[in-house]
Amino acid sequence: MPFVVVLDYGFGNVRSAVRALERVGAQVALTADRHTALEADGLVVPGVGAFAAVMDGLRAVGGDEIVDRRLAGARPVLGICVGMQVLFAEGVEHGERSEGLGQWPGVVDRLEADVVPHMGWATVRPPQGSVLFHGLEDERFYFVHSYAARTFPLRPAATLPQPLVTWAEHGGPFVAAVESGPLAATQFHPEKSGDAGAQLLEHWVGTL
Repeated sequence: MPFVVVLDYGFGNVRSAVRALERVGAQVALTADRHTALEADGLVVPGVGAFAAVMDGLRAVGGDEIVDRRLAGARPVLGICVGMQVLFAEGVEHGERSEGLGQWPGVVDRLEADVVPHMGWATVRPPQGSVLFHGLEDERFYFVHSYAARTFPLRPAATLPQPLVTWAEHGGPFVAAVESGPLAATQFHPEKSGDAGAQLLEHWVGTL
């Protein structure tokens, strides 16, 4: 049974994420303990709210260093919602730029759509070779967000394999998920996405 830590840094729908991971066969701890987070088979970084506030919360518990060290050792990390957004180089909210974790190039900014936030169920376009979306190519997932990465500069990173990028649409294309070796993330909430979300989490847990 893989051991997964859901990083507890004050932001995110953490209880539902814990329950969803337990249902698909993981042993789960909700903690910000550095040693436990570093040694777990998998680390989940949830997140809701503002990009800058989530980054402040992560830094307060050393989450930025935890993510860096895990990925340097090829140990899996999964970001969810704003926990995905902060993996990019920077976020822009209300004209203010905030530095992200910088694991991927690119900027998270406001969606350009008639209705914002984007809230509800939507289909996604996964690439060939996706592990997370295997058998889920026609399923819908649950989104709640006003910001997203709307481009993904696909230059190779020094420490991560070339990413597999899944796209969705709301007023234009945006990044719905990324898989890049030990680092994966979803803009939608798999823990709120019914059977399809559960299968996606099961696929991720199965890689640990």
